[in-house]
Parts: sequence; structure tokens; C-alpha cells
Amino acid sequence: MSTQTFSNVPANVANSALSSSLARCDNPRVQAKIEAIAAPGLTIVLTARAEGQQIYECKTGSDGKLAWAFREPQATLTADGKVVGRHYAGPTWELADGSAVVGKAIGNAPGATTNDIAWLKLEAVSHKGSGTLADVAMVQRINTVGGQLKDDCDRPGTTRGMPYTADYVFLRK
Repeated sequence: MSTQTFSNVPANVANSALSSSLARCDNPRVQAKIEAIAAPGLTIVLTARAEGQQIYECKTGSDGKLAWAFREPQATLTADGKVVGRHYAGPTWELADGSAVVGKAIGNAPGATTNDIAWLKLEAVSHKGSGTLADVAMVQRINTVGGQLKDDCDRPGTTRGMPYTADYVFLRK
């Protein structure tokens, strides 16, 4: 399992080298996005690519109108070209080594386009197992593509999945 350079953001931007990367960044929009999910002082444990779906459910909103509400992610995690785990409701990331981490969003930034789900910074709130994810303190979701659902819904309880990809960066203190 490795640290890699992403197509959009180098791995060192996602971790403690953030301040030096920002010093070289002259795009205010990119700088604001990076600052929103920064995790200075943390070390990368694993970078994994997710490919799957964001699942939405048609529900009645507080205004009485039907709208799609996010329900859960369903994705396969890969690293170095190999399947290493899965991502599902919680949000939870679980690896083949038996370790898992559940996160709670504490920061976000918009995706590159309106079709892309947000970049996130998630704080670890619980762990399972003693493997790779056992000491993860923070998870970042970056380089998102797709996943947004903007269509109207007309039947409560209907579900729909929107394809997405993202990079998840798992960090420890």
C-alpha cells in the first residue's frame, strides 16, 4: 500500500506538508479548498482509490416536497492496483486485514464541478481491528468525480445510485 501522487492533488498536499504546498499555490479557489480539508501534523497511513456509487433515497423534505436524500456510499477500495477493502454506510472504511474506521465529517469543500461530490475532512470516531486503520485519526476524501444526483424524484422510498470515484487519504497522529 502506497502513497501516490493523485491526478488532481499530490499526496503531500493532503498531509502535513500542506503549508509549504500552499505557499506555492496561487489559485485562491484551490487554496481555499485545500485549507478546508487540511490535516496539518498528521502522517499518511494509506491512500486508497474508491470506485462505486453514492446511494440516494427519495424522501419527503421539510417543505413537504419530494427530494433525493443521500443514504450511503457503496464503493470498492483499491491501492497499488489491488482491492484492499470497501467503503459503506457510517461512513465506514473496512480493509481486508480486518481493520475499520468510522468517520464524522468536520470539514468540506466543493468538488471540481457541480456533478462532483464534495471533498471532505472526517474525524475518526470509532475503530475495529488491529490492522492498518487501527490508529487512523483523520480521513480526507479528495479528487472526487461524479456522485451528485440532481434529478427530481416522484416516489418516496425509491433509491438510485450515482457512480463516483474519489481518493481517500487515511492519516494518523
